[in-house]
Amino acid sequence: MPISLLSKVVNGIKGGVNATIKGTADVGSTLVNSVKNVAVTTIKGTGELIVKGLQVPASIVKGAIDGLSELGVSLVRSIKGIVDGAVQGAMESGVPQEDAVRGTVSQAIHSAKDLGADVASVAVEAVKGAISGVKQVGGDSVSATKNAVHAALDASKEIGNEALESVKTALHETVDGAKEIIDEVKAKA
Repeated sequence: MPISLLSKVVNGIKGGVNATIKGTADVGSTLVNSVKNVAVTTIKGTGELIVKGLQVPASIVKGAIDGLSELGVSLVRSIKGIVDGAVQGAMESGVPQEDAVRGTVSQAIHSAKDLGADVASVAVEAVKGAISGVKQVGGDSVSATKNAVHAALDASKEIGNEALESVKTALHETVDGAKEIIDEVKAKA
């Protein structure tokens, strides 16, 4: 997928989320719908967009994080809403569920590392956001949980063993069903 197209998605989301959230007192309640609506509008506006792969959902998350960071909004407090809205917007625009989940969760974790945020906390909130987003559009929440946990583990492994271990522990303790998925991954290793 051309880089310029992905840049259009990132910049479109960034500007749209920034404009929608700026001046809002309750960012949390506005965030999910804002990201979703801006994602749908931006994806439709690209015309040539191919809605397969992880790049588009990742670009939605990247744009939303960039827009909110300019406003000084905390990543850990906002990531669940960002991922929830990004998954909904991507799936409503034709992105397959697995790609939407994996792309958004992975990008959230990489952005956390880049911004110096707590990777484990962001991973937990991103997984919860992905599951919520899938539920909202009537998708398969069981496979969403599995895909989100796998994406979180894969992304944190790319960062390093310390990040991987902290993400495993955090998911194991806070996300329903994560323990079984993590145990399954260990058994296959």
